[in-house]
Amino acid sequence: MPMVTSRDGTRVVYQREGAGPALILIDAAGHFRANSPLGELADLLTPHFTVYRYDRRGRGESGDTLPYAPEREVEDLAALIAEADAPTALYGYSSGCLLAVHAVAAGLDVRRLVLLEPPLDTDDEAGQREFTATLSRLSGAEAVTFFLTSIGVPEQMLAGMRDTAHWHAMVSVAHTLAYDSLLSEATGPTVLARVTTPTLVLHSAGSTDDLTGMAATTAGLLPAAEQRSLPGDWHGVPASILAPVLTDFLRRDATRP
Repeated sequence: MPMVTSRDGTRVVYQREGAGPALILIDAAGHFRANSPLGELADLLTPHFTVYRYDRRGRGESGDTLPYAPEREVEDLAALIAEADAPTALYGYSSGCLLAVHAVAAGLDVRRLVLLEPPLDTDDEAGQREFTATLSRLSGAEAVTFFLTSIGVPEQMLAGMRDTAHWHAMVSVAHTLAYDSLLSEATGPTVLARVTTPTLVLHSAGSTDDLTGMAATTAGLLPAAEQRSLPGDWHGVPASILAPVLTDFLRRDATRP
């Protein structure tokens, strides 16, 4: 697999498919290329875009230089954008949205941004710090269970995940769940105010009020955002529904082949 080297020397492994304007897909907490819903979405987008998928640091085939900081993940994206050699679009899912926001706020060359259900809670900073501290003390399946339960995964869905390949893949990168929690700690109104890139904030009509509310809060804090509800389940929208919406929004000003 091709790779880029981040500023701190971390190896970031990626794959590139398709043709057209560059688009980078950013996974959610506990996900990486071998354990992700973004593969199906990428397949539907490659007729229109050059799609980049990568393993965020600490996951899959990428490295994990310590100590972790959100700034290091932004540098990972900077290296990938430089490899794309073009203004890129970013699509973030769940906590991947927060990383995308930080990348744009840091001034990376991003022309459009799409966020699906960003987990932005600006009302309980102390609670978020306590959540991070607890995650940092846990490991393996215990950390995964705590994380998924805490973010509100329905019990029936959680029970269906246990002992599956998806579950074991999440356990293999359980230490990175604290990274995503640190990313949440670092994301607030000041960061979002610096994101002037045109942004589409999406949420699933099948999600709970906390998730749809956070999407609305994010859209309200971003200077150039629009928001849409799409048919879907809890914290997820089928790729077949997402792909045409992303394509329409991202191609509005795509001037480069």
